[in-house]
This record gives sequence, C-alpha cells and structure tokens, in this order.
Amino acid sequence: MSVTDDVEKAVAAAFREEWAQVVATLIRVTGDWDLAEECAQDAFAQALERWRRDGVPRRPGAWLTTTARNRALDVLRREAVGAAKLREAAVLTRDEGPYDPYDPCDPDHEGDDSGMRDDRLRLVFTCCHPALPIEARVALTLRTLAGLTTPEIARAFLVPEATMAQRLVRAKRKIRNAGIPYRVPPAHLLPERTTGVLGVLYLLFNEGYAATAGADLMRSGLCAEAVRLARLLARLMPDEPEVVGLLALLLLHDARRNTRVDAAGDLVTLEDQDRTAWDRAEIDEGAALLESALRRGRPGPYQIQAAIAACHTTAATAAGTDWADIAGLYGELLRYVPSAVVRLNRAVAVGMAKGGEAGLALVAELAAEDDLAGYHLLPATRADLLRRVGRTREAAESYEQALALVENAAERRFLEKRLAECRSA
Repeated sequence: MSVTDDVEKAVAAAFREEWAQVVATLIRVTGDWDLAEECAQDAFAQALERWRRDGVPRRPGAWLTTTARNRALDVLRREAVGAAKLREAAVLTRDEGPYDPYDPCDPDHEGDDSGMRDDRLRLVFTCCHPALPIEARVALTLRTLAGLTTPEIARAFLVPEATMAQRLVRAKRKIRNAGIPYRVPPAHLLPERTTGVLGVLYLLFNEGYAATAGADLMRSGLCAEAVRLARLLARLMPDEPEVVGLLALLLLHDARRNTRVDAAGDLVTLEDQDRTAWDRAEIDEGAALLESALRRGRPGPYQIQAAIAACHTTAATAAGTDWADIAGLYGELLRYVPSAVVRLNRAVAVGMAKGGEAGLALVAELAAEDDLAGYHLLPATRADLLRRVGRTREAAESYEQALALVENAAERRFLEKRLAECRSA
C-alpha cells in the first residue's frame, strides 16, 4: 500500500472521528456556523497534502482543530471591520500553541449553566432549540455533527436536495438572527428540549448503523459518537427514563454492530449473525439500564424500542426469538409513534410470529396507502416475506423494486444475492 493510500485512509478516519469536534469547537469560538464548516473542510483538505509530506500527527484531532482555527483567524482578520469581529479574532488567538479540544484543562474549555464542558453536546442542544422546526433540528445536527453532505441528508429525509439545502440555510439564519445561545440549557429548561435531542441522537446513531448511502453498511464513528453523547445526556438527566431508555437502546443495538457485516463487508442478517460474537458487556449494561428506566413507571417510545432490542439480544438462538412479544411491543410503540415505518416493522414481527401471509397482508395495506413510496425497505420486506412462504417469482419482482431504490452498496449486494437465489429457485 502506498503512502498516499495510507494518508487518504487516515484523513477519512479522522473525518469520521473528528469532524464533529472540530466544527463544534469553531462554532463556539466564532459563533459563525458557515465559517466553522468552511474552515473545517479546509483543514481536512490541508491534511491530505501536509500529512503526505510530514506524516500523520500523533493527535489528528488537535492538529485539525488548530489548523481550522488558524484558518478562521485569517478570515476574521481580513473581514475585521468592527469591534465584534476583532473580539472574535482575539478569542481565537487567546492561547498559544496547539489547541487540544479534548483537554478539559485548556482555557477555552468553559462550562455553561449545566456544568457540561463538551462542545458537541452544546452543539446538539443548540441544533435542537425549540425555535427550530423538528426537521431542521435533525438535518442541522446531521450536517454539523455527523458531517453528512446535503444530498445524503436529503436522501435520508426523502426530499429533493434543493429543499434540504434551503432548510439548512434557514436553520442557520434562525440561530444567528434569534441569538440562540450555544450551550446546554439550565436544568429548568431541559425538559422542553429533551424530546428533540433524543430524536437527533437516535437518528445520528441510525445513520451510523445503516448508512443512507456509500460503500459501507455502517459508519462506526457515528454510532460511537451517538453513544458517547447519550451517555453524557444520561449523566446530565439521570432521572429521565426516556433518556436512560435511549442509552439502553443504543447499547443493545451497538452490541451487534461488529457482526452485521462479514469480512468482505457484506450484510449479515440478524438471524445469521454469530451471537457468540455480540458484545455481552454492552448487552448487560443496556439490559440493566432498561430495567432501571422501566422501574420509574413512565414508559415511552425509546424504552419500548429498547425492550424490542432486548428480545433479540437475549435470545440464545434466532429460532428462540419471541416474535409474538416483539409484535406486541411494536403495537404498543404505535401508540407513541404512529408512523408507517413502525407499522412496517410490526408487519415483519407478525409475519415471523404468525406466518408470512399474515405479515404480507399488513405490508399490502402499507403499500396501498403510499406513505412509504421511495422507501426501499418496503419492497425489500415484502420480498423477504414472499421468499419465506415460497412465492419466489413474486419475491424476485419485489427485490427488483427494492434494488431500484437502494442507495447503500452493501445493502445493494445483499438484495442482489437474494434476487439471484429467487431466480434460481
């Protein structure tokens, strides 16, 4: 492997692991979201050139943050036409030497009313301010924290790219014009912001667990970031059962992450995964957190989803999975989240518990309503249920429909494999 290949892999890994921290730090010290993203992108571009020449630094995150900060300083100096810009420049030059965003002793690390010093958690709460529409909160967080491109976010929301671009522009303008503070809010304001923050962390994890597009099924860095932020939130709000329930849910899913693809990067279904390779420590922690949350007697959608995940992770074998219990839990989840996606998941559980034809009847209802048009998992689910009941010709047609919609390369290979099996049958 060439030096160029090594550096490109190192920069790609740094992007996955450090983007959120670099952008969050720059937003805090400049207050300018667009400038933060622009300078972060520039820092990663410089890394490709300089790391080839000088080698990969020991602390890539510190190198990238310092480089991006210096770039921001140059921009502010050129544009410094008033006291406000000069003050921003002064903040950026306050400390000497390389800045380490992970060093809590650094003078730039100041707590807010909550006592939390994590820039990424501050960024989540800022993105999830109630003044912003929920779609904008999620989109902005995926852009700034996860580093997703506008086309990737648009695909995740099933909207045109131009629509998503305008949504992001309006959200940033709203934060700037309304003077939304960059902080974790004080305790008395936390409850009104919790639902939005939990939703964003869940979607952040999901994008890492099953990437909307790209060559790989997963973006492990996003999963790790979502779990880390969920832990911080649970530490901040330990008496909120839904906060604890979300952390339990993420851990129970994350425990299976390394078995979801094989050595070639191809998708491995839940029933075919090596259960002995699941992370038992995460499963035990998630189950304990779920029990703790449920004891408070205030159930919610994340606790119910964690209970569903626990049904899977605690079953000794795929055949031993209690699908009837899972179908019942999805029915309960519909009371809180009456969405077509939850109904589709319930259809799968019903099909596994009562037979494929029962699941297919529910899928047919969803297809008739057209709420999931363009969602590749609708025809993929129908195809799998048809395959299980031996209707392979119809299954092949549904696999073809799913392939016309799927964006992720690993999922595409899996669907192509299933299609070939149905055709040969």
